[in-house]
Amino acid sequence: MVNEVTNVPASTLDQVGAGGAKLSGGIKSVSGESPLTANGKPEVFFDGAEYCPYCGANRWGLIVALSRFGTFTGLKTIHSSTSDSPSDVPTWTFYGSKYTSNYITFTPVEETGNVADSSGQYPTLQTPTTAQANLLTKLDPGTNGEGGPIPFVDFGNKYTQIGDLGMLQPSNLSGNWEKIAGDLSQPSTSNAKAVDGAANFMTAAICKLTNNQPATACTSTIQSLESQL
Repeated sequence: MVNEVTNVPASTLDQVGAGGAKLSGGIKSVSGESPLTANGKPEVFFDGAEYCPYCGANRWGLIVALSRFGTFTGLKTIHSSTSDSPSDVPTWTFYGSKYTSNYITFTPVEETGNVADSSGQYPTLQTPTTAQANLLTKLDPGTNGEGGPIPFVDFGNKYTQIGDLGMLQPSNLSGNWEKIAGDLSQPSTSNAKAVDGAANFMTAAICKLTNNQPATACTSTIQSLESQL
């Protein structure tokens, strides 16, 4: 099942394109910030939590996009919290996974788990570093300065995504892990339009960081989406 998500054919992704939906400002450009890099490469930084249903939906698209530039190991299936709304979204966790790429560095932070304790608190999994916390304060401050919505994705300080893209909300996913993963290579399915469409916009943001390399990821279809960022 992991292979079905991490190896969606480029021809399928090109056929899906925008998935029939507009980006509608879901990925926004950043100005006045130094490039975000790590290990000598542009860095994609993800901040989320396992309980979060919107993080759950977003991870599907982000995994498909990132898999065009590198390789994941250790991805595991989970579900979002059964007590949040919407509940029990089938998804993956970046906690404990590894990602290798010749083009970018991916740094995920899964702040808490998906099962609350008796006090209603979710267990801490990872804590943002000081630099990451400062980045969140600056680029995802929310309305009260106490932290903005998750998921938060920073594409090299060139673009940010706060919350889900319009075509990939939890309500856009249909079925369990096997159903969603299997649909991703079927461009006419609603799951493919949601996940692959969102992944294509995320891919476009990453291609802007890599100067449209590699060509296998930054196809003409992807480059046509870059103008919407």
